[in-house]
Amino acid sequence: NCVGYFRSITYWLLTTMALLAAVRAGRTLRSPTAGSVWSRGIRTATATSDGSARSAGAGAGGGDAATAAAPAAYVNVVPYPQLAQNLAAARAAWAAGPLTLAEKILYSHAVDPTVPARRGETYLLLRPDRVALQDASAQTAILQFMLSGLPQAATPTSVHCDHLIVGRSGREEDLTRSLQENDEVFEFLESASRRHGLTFWRPGSGIIHQIVLENYATPGGLLIGCDSHTPNAGGLGMVAVGVGGADAVDAMSGQAWELLCPRVTRVHLEGSLRKWTTPKDVILHLAGLLTVKGGTGSILEYSGPGVESLSATGMATICNMGAEVGATTSLFPYTRAMRDYLVATGRETAAALCDQHAQTLLQADEGAVYDQTIEVDLGSLEPSFNGPFTPDLNTPLSQMGERARAEGWPVPVSAALIGSCTNSSYEDMSRAADIVRQALDAGLKKTRAPFYISPGSERVRATCERDGVLGTLREAGGIVLASACGPCIGQWDREGGREEAATAPEVFSKDEPNTILSSFNRNFRGRNDGSPNTLNFLASPEMVTALAFAGRLDFNPLLDSLPVGDGDGDGAQLQFRPPRGDGLPSRGFDDGDSVGRPIVPSAATAAADAGVEVRVSPDSARLQLLRPFAAWSEGAMRDMQVLIKVCGKCTTDHISAAGPWLKYKGHLENIAENTLITAVNAENDRTNSVRNALTGEYEALPRVARAYRDAGRPWLVIGDENYGEGSAREHAAMQPRFLGGSVVVCRSFARIHETNLKKQGVLPLTFADPADYERVGPHDTASLVMRSGHDRPLVLCADAEYDLAVKHAEGGEVERIPVKHTLSKTQVEWIQAGSALNVVANKQRVRAA
Repeated sequence: NCVGYFRSITYWLLTTMALLAAVRAGRTLRSPTAGSVWSRGIRTATATSDGSARSAGAGAGGGDAATAAAPAAYVNVVPYPQLAQNLAAARAAWAAGPLTLAEKILYSHAVDPTVPARRGETYLLLRPDRVALQDASAQTAILQFMLSGLPQAATPTSVHCDHLIVGRSGREEDLTRSLQENDEVFEFLESASRRHGLTFWRPGSGIIHQIVLENYATPGGLLIGCDSHTPNAGGLGMVAVGVGGADAVDAMSGQAWELLCPRVTRVHLEGSLRKWTTPKDVILHLAGLLTVKGGTGSILEYSGPGVESLSATGMATICNMGAEVGATTSLFPYTRAMRDYLVATGRETAAALCDQHAQTLLQADEGAVYDQTIEVDLGSLEPSFNGPFTPDLNTPLSQMGERARAEGWPVPVSAALIGSCTNSSYEDMSRAADIVRQALDAGLKKTRAPFYISPGSERVRATCERDGVLGTLREAGGIVLASACGPCIGQWDREGGREEAATAPEVFSKDEPNTILSSFNRNFRGRNDGSPNTLNFLASPEMVTALAFAGRLDFNPLLDSLPVGDGDGDGAQLQFRPPRGDGLPSRGFDDGDSVGRPIVPSAATAAADAGVEVRVSPDSARLQLLRPFAAWSEGAMRDMQVLIKVCGKCTTDHISAAGPWLKYKGHLENIAENTLITAVNAENDRTNSVRNALTGEYEALPRVARAYRDAGRPWLVIGDENYGEGSAREHAAMQPRFLGGSVVVCRSFARIHETNLKKQGVLPLTFADPADYERVGPHDTASLVMRSGHDRPLVLCADAEYDLAVKHAEGGEVERIPVKHTLSKTQVEWIQAGSALNVVANKQRVRAA
């Protein structure tokens, strides 16, 4: 008891000291655009009950944040004493043995930690510390939250404007153009954030995951975010899980967040990285080992002496791309590098608290049991590339030239891009700049391939600008884009920006196969520039930069040299030495422009501002108020028409494409026009061409789906392996539901998409025998029936077993195919109510009554 009392007093003192320091450092920040929706008033920092600080409005409607330069002024501190109590309760009740780090964090965030959990079997009911939304998914998440009837978010929530900014000419031009094109959406997000007590990060402030890492990620915490790369925060020892908007709304509305208790895979790191090898190469290697579905249902927990050799941002890179193997999340134990990063980003309080709880909460217990162990010798790894068209096709640098020629991959590099949420830290930028400086000093003038740079945040951009890093990159012809997702997610006006590039326009033709290199995390066909002919190979920023100078995929900077000079035949050659860079800036971070500071909730309790009007025009093409989906009926799963039998890879990009479609993320009816348009039809190997059973004609898939819906004819999708891998976009579930879809049956699902389907009232099923995929034809109809008692009425139940009664189009024969589900009791309620949101809204109506 004395120890607990002492810890509580220490916690209070440390938190108060940090708060006072933050307030003393406070300064007024103004929007760079006078008269815009972000220039209303000023704010001053005010203490909150959790030891952080938020801004208080200087008048009705609030205004810009006048927060401290140190981000501690608006960061919630993880309640370590409460987590320790919860974990102690779990140990006393049922978890007496050694625990993994993942288990400690999850069980300490349980609604009731005394309820036993079994990995891979039971569902956990959890209380996240924080929710993060990016602007594309935030539109739908907030529209759903508005349907709940609640006035404000019950969990601290931030909104980040990073997905709607198109990369083309450079930061200033691209931001100006994007603000003009998306003003309606940004104003909606900002006003809704004020209305409901959310923190709003302006366009240009940075990529959601980098901002979370700099401001909110805290060892031992639990974060959910509406983006599949939310696990980036695992680089600071946080369980951070990518979810759909409906999951986020659960947490925002004060409901428990449900997660199937994940298995835990231990990745044991020995040794240290060689000079050219980077943390990116660690996860590229693991992706090749595990494949895109090898981590499904598991948390990757890193351990071993090799962990101590990695920087915090390097660990974040590894965790970020854990999403590409289907992992629930990835995380590292608390290290000195994490502490240094917390202090460098103004979070001394969090660092001190982590020091106190390092052994009890932030490290795995000795003897903890894992479901699988993977051994990696960091010293044996070499730089590598993953791609094309999938993030798990790994090729070591030493084999790349030979494999490229054997596979027929285009060897000339048509573009080189560094940055994105995966590799956009100060360390990444400084090491890339070192490669550039070597080339410039040797006499090379420009990169051979067009070279694009996306800093991760305004803080990283401003610091790199101050320290000459960006100046060096520009000197070689680099184009510094806005601190946003840009080309990584298809927001790249590649043709429009070619005139600014370093090479001749004829290097790239969207009609011809071409190779690009990037430090991104995902490289599905057509993802980056909309061209199915673009092959994207993922690599470290240093490797991308070196090959940008060579202009060839078969260049090995460890062994090969580049000719330099003015071509007079002197034979001078450049052999790159291993790159150097700083993990953290020696002069500290520069917070940059006021665009990099958030608009925070207007009161100490994050109270909603009821005086703010949230407007959605009925004539808008970008935003549309949602209507609740209809409650379930047995007829919705009887005589379902197969809409499409999908062949091969079907990611959420195939189900709901991004790129130019991102503009419709807030308008369900409009974005539904891209539903499954790039999925391959097994019947004819074509995309967006399915047979309309009502007319016998082949038509665009969304049109056929809508025709079935309007005719009252339910339909289902037949999918292949790992259906719905990739982004966390819930539109891939909402759109089929909106168009009348009832069921998706496949060989296997990606975790996030399976949950998203359930949340929207669509029943996800898998074939008990994956080979039964072949038994369903593209024109068949099917009904879901109880396995026991063929004539029994269909009843949805968590422990029931079902068959798919398939009536074949040819011959009319009916055969029963066993299918499986993963519904919990709570999830059955979602399906029955029509969606998870309907359950929340129904409860709210009962309370109001």
